[in-house]
Amino acid sequence: MSDKIQQRPPASSNGVTLKAPAKKGVGLTAIKSSVSHMRKWMDAPDALKASLKMNQKDGFDCPGCAWPDPDDDRSSIGEYCENGIKALAEERTKFMADPEFWSQHTVTELSSWSDYDLGKSGRITHPMYLPAGADKYEEISWDDAFAKMGNYLKNLNDPNEAIFYTSGRTSNEAAFLYGLFVRMYGTNNLPDCSNMCHESSGKGLSETVGIGKGSVTLEDLHEAEVIMIMGQNPGTNHPRMLNALETCKANGGKIIAVNPLKETGLIHYTNPQKPLRILSGGVNLADIYLQLRINGDVALLKAIMIKLLERHEQGDPVLDEAFMKEYTVGYEDLKQSMQQYDFDSCVADAGLRKSDVLKTVELFATNKKIIICWAMGLTQHVNGVDNIKEIVNLLLMKGAIGKPGAGTCPVRGHSNVQGDRTMGIWEMMPDVFHDRLGKAFGFRSPKEHGCDTVGAIKMMKEGKSKFFFGMGGNFLSATPDTDLTAEALQACDMTVHVSTKPNRSHLIHGKEALILPCIGRSEIDMQSSGYQFVTVENSMGVVHNSKGALEPSSTHLLSEPDIVGRLAKAALANEKKGTANWDAMVGNYDLIRDKIEEVIPGFDNYNKRVRDGKGFYLPNPARDRRFRAGDAKAHFSVVELPPNELKSNEFHLMTIRSHDQYNTTIYGLDDRYRGISGDRRIVMMSKSDMKRLQLKTDDRVDITSYFKGSERSVSAFRVVPYDIPNQCLGAYFPEANPLVHIDNFARGSRTPVSKLIRVTVEKL
Repeated sequence: MSDKIQQRPPASSNGVTLKAPAKKGVGLTAIKSSVSHMRKWMDAPDALKASLKMNQKDGFDCPGCAWPDPDDDRSSIGEYCENGIKALAEERTKFMADPEFWSQHTVTELSSWSDYDLGKSGRITHPMYLPAGADKYEEISWDDAFAKMGNYLKNLNDPNEAIFYTSGRTSNEAAFLYGLFVRMYGTNNLPDCSNMCHESSGKGLSETVGIGKGSVTLEDLHEAEVIMIMGQNPGTNHPRMLNALETCKANGGKIIAVNPLKETGLIHYTNPQKPLRILSGGVNLADIYLQLRINGDVALLKAIMIKLLERHEQGDPVLDEAFMKEYTVGYEDLKQSMQQYDFDSCVADAGLRKSDVLKTVELFATNKKIIICWAMGLTQHVNGVDNIKEIVNLLLMKGAIGKPGAGTCPVRGHSNVQGDRTMGIWEMMPDVFHDRLGKAFGFRSPKEHGCDTVGAIKMMKEGKSKFFFGMGGNFLSATPDTDLTAEALQACDMTVHVSTKPNRSHLIHGKEALILPCIGRSEIDMQSSGYQFVTVENSMGVVHNSKGALEPSSTHLLSEPDIVGRLAKAALANEKKGTANWDAMVGNYDLIRDKIEEVIPGFDNYNKRVRDGKGFYLPNPARDRRFRAGDAKAHFSVVELPPNELKSNEFHLMTIRSHDQYNTTIYGLDDRYRGISGDRRIVMMSKSDMKRLQLKTDDRVDITSYFKGSERSVSAFRVVPYDIPNQCLGAYFPEANPLVHIDNFARGSRTPVSKLIRVTVEKL
């Protein structure tokens, strides 16, 4: 371990700087930004070694997004994106938040720091403890930390008084072990970050095609004739996806972008891995850009389907009747439901130009290999599940599921969020999973459903849960209704967070609090049997290995599986529950994978297959046109057009990421593609709305949300003029999260409605 230095907190800017939005995405500017982050935050030898190992077959998986790696065509010098480097620099920073740091700063003082300043404080080097009534964290030994947690858990009246949250970066091995421990303890209170993002995708896909994952591979994107990207900003959130879109375009494919904001990464892309692309100026991506109003997606999809139905019934065979007859049910019900809508009204409801929608219809009518991609712009609505079902309706009409170049593509966020669900991190796992888990470890796995994220917040606030354990993530900043969530965490007797860096959740705590520092994805994991690797699952359902390359930032860090194993021994001591050999599994992760193979279908020969460098695809019935259990058919759905009811003084606000951000982690204060830098408390508003409200650039406003008679407010947001539809606003999360009411969530999935918040603005 090299000598490290402790960083003084950087000064956050007090002003906002505006420029014209960028016309081109990635390219040399992204290379320059990547190099700058590595130079500023990392030791040079670490930066070089890690960058050459990230996303390589013999290296470690990027700690950022879940975009898949190419099977063979990988750049040997840079198989990563700008935000992947930012994630690496954040994880492997040369600065340390060591015990001296915590001794110098009180919790009260740190609470006044910005999220950016907190994150840049450095790696946490030792386990830290906040005693009841204290205002400073102090160093604690690992043994004492586990003893405290074990005592709390053993003395709860009911296992359901404990909540065990999971971040999407947790490896398959850690997630499986974590779920095993929690169920041996006696509860299914396993909320996770999926509850807040793609839960609507899982629900909508499971009820229509029978599996809550996408059906396409990376090669399908290359082969597609049409790719529609809805509610997603890949240029910032999944930059390596742009490589696939570039390949699609080179193969003659067409791209349709659907988003209330004009996002640079969907308009133009310059591939930084190809010098000729840089010299030629890159490639235009979106052939059609549909800048609809917030939540106008169902109206758009219905408009497309109306025209396709009209053409088909007039004798132009633009729909795949043979596919629908053999593989689907419910088409006649869908057709009948469509009779209540007309094309012009749906186009107007979506807030689009008729000519643009007709061009889109033509692409759908004249092509058969169609993929629809989406992210949280579709899932975080009251009608989020219906949004996904309507996408499936359109694809089923075209027979565009279960064949090369076609299908569903929900693009996941965290690098193993899909794998965590596969491993059993869910409060509602089916009975067959519990039966197999119980058989493998000789205990009765509880089948009573636990709480999701919304339920966890309510349980803590109501005093029904006393102990909160967070396996990674930043629970307070990731969740809705921030003030209520803070009160909920403060109502606990003990809060515990497994973390690498200081974050807001460490400062809003229970009566006692612990921070448990773990090794990062880029770091060597050495256990009793030797050098360990872990596995992850990407957005396309490929499981592959990840092996750290750098010495851990501190000798006092533990791996996540080790933390889980030691916690299990402390909490289950003297309890005769099962046959799990925690020491053996922590000492050799092959033994964990053997048990995963025994419990979870699709992992045959797990240890052998995951060592070949490429990994392997998990079974995906929808990919093979084997759909829902029972009738083995894909199901059309009758989806109602969601209401669009706003008073003249009201807006719909959506929370979004900046370019210098990944989920709740703030890498910097530069939203480069949108031309906004220096401040995060901003609200994007159309110039015509600004004129109507007599607002000027940089005016401060209070924003108030309304839900079922309740109000939530945030103060002093700067007004930024932006190209966004009228009566639509955009603001960054987590700053705008206090506006999301705890009870405002999607029907069917309980995903918080962070993309459709009804608000008013008032000038200060």
